[in-house]
Amino acid sequence: MKWDWSAVSEFMPRFWDGLLVTLQALALGSLISFSLGLVWALLMRTPTRWVRWPVGVVTEFVRNTPLLVQLFFLFYVLPEWGLTFSALTTGVVAIGLHYSTYTMQVYRAGIEAVPADQWEAATALSLPARRTWFAVILPQALRRVVPPLGNYVISMLKDTPILMSITVLEMLGQARLFSQQHFQFTEPVTVIGVAFIVISYLASLLLRTLERRLVR
Repeated sequence: MKWDWSAVSEFMPRFWDGLLVTLQALALGSLISFSLGLVWALLMRTPTRWVRWPVGVVTEFVRNTPLLVQLFFLFYVLPEWGLTFSALTTGVVAIGLHYSTYTMQVYRAGIEAVPADQWEAATALSLPARRTWFAVILPQALRRVVPPLGNYVISMLKDTPILMSITVLEMLGQARLFSQQHFQFTEPVTVIGVAFIVISYLASLLLRTLERRLVR
């Protein structure tokens, strides 16, 4: 099979559009998952059972159901209840919510890894709970969670093609549309595969650099 560079040239404008959508979904999805995951982790440490129990049920349900099912629920079922969002917004929320249940466990492990004497020192100094968390515990915990959180960023990147199922034209969606219109599959799909490899590699380099700086 002969490689058609003209097909690549023709596909590239669509590729850049898809790349922008992919990076937007990744950035916003990561922001939601990191923020909400921390909220879940803190709520699970509250002494009140009636707070921990609902949070535990919700996070277990989300973690143990497929992302595609959750995506379809948000996109097709919620409008029947009067809640309608754009396809991209729905995809971002679905990815962020799904992965927040995994980042919650990362935060939990990071918090539990903080030495007990740090908690004892905060108690001895009579620090209020809010200051204990935000000035003593969380800064130490966050340093420990950067590598695993970075792994989930790459996982979210690799899951962005699933948004194609709700009409979001991210990179693979653009490649599929181009292929169907021009009956050329090799070039656009190969370009997308290479793009995912490059983005994942650059993300891993960035995360390693950040990790080294935090360890100092």
